[in-house]
Amino acid sequence: MTSSELIGYVAASLTTASFVPQARLIHRTRNVSGVSLGMYSAFTVGVALWLAYGLLLRAWPVVAANGVTLVLAVSILVMKLRYGEARA
Repeated sequence: MTSSELIGYVAASLTTASFVPQARLIHRTRNVSGVSLGMYSAFTVGVALWLAYGLLLRAWPVVAANGVTLVLAVSILVMKLRYGEARA
């Protein structure tokens, strides 16, 4: 593993892990009032595009980070749609 790959994996781990507390909090409380549907929709599409970009370049730190982040972002988006309607 090169030093640039190591930096990529560390950066990917930290930025991806930052979504875990938010996803867990929303799942536990079902409170999505602080989540912007427009922002999370755009963010989720952006992450999917970053994942595609990483796959095309075979940039595995980009693929790994965006693959996991996409799962977390989609889960938050789904919870926003599901729990946001329930509270409305």
